[in-house]
Amino acid sequence: MKHHQSYASAREDTPLKVERMMTHDVKTCRPHDSLNVAAQIMWEHVCGSVPVVDENSKPVGFLTDRDISMAAYTQGGPLHMLRAENAMARRIISCGPEDEVADAAKIMRENGVRRLPVVDADGKLVGVLSLDDLACESQRILKGGTNHELASLVADVYGSICAGRCHRRWSPDPPLVSSSQP
Repeated sequence: MKHHQSYASAREDTPLKVERMMTHDVKTCRPHDSLNVAAQIMWEHVCGSVPVVDENSKPVGFLTDRDISMAAYTQGGPLHMLRAENAMARRIISCGPEDEVADAAKIMRENGVRRLPVVDADGKLVGVLSLDDLACESQRILKGGTNHELASLVADVYGSICAGRCHRRWSPDPPLVSSSQP
């Protein structure tokens, strides 16, 4: 395992905190919402995922555009008939707004995820940190140059995620599902 140093802010010598880079105005859906509602949120807000939250704004799942398309394919139904709770990832891997970016990136790498719900001390959703957020921040001009340390961290996380998926390209044909039956 690689040792990760703290990535300092351009303005000061303090470690970068998740709160500085995360998306604050996060659109969400509920478990009983249709996949059509979730897809509409993604379309209207130009995002590829939505956290699924309960009535207390606590994450209970995470839904990506790929989850929606795979649910439509495997369940063989129209999106307005399929529920978010049947397509979402139920394992919640999160971080806090005061966590250091390097620690959040380590969580992403170790769990093979590109997005982390950011929750407060009560477990309520306050934002989402994505690998895209880290990549964009790494390309900002910092005192006349790019943040190469952060760019390297992004490459490390992305490479780790992709390495786990590459072996699937040579797996046998996918199983027969309801939507592919005559």
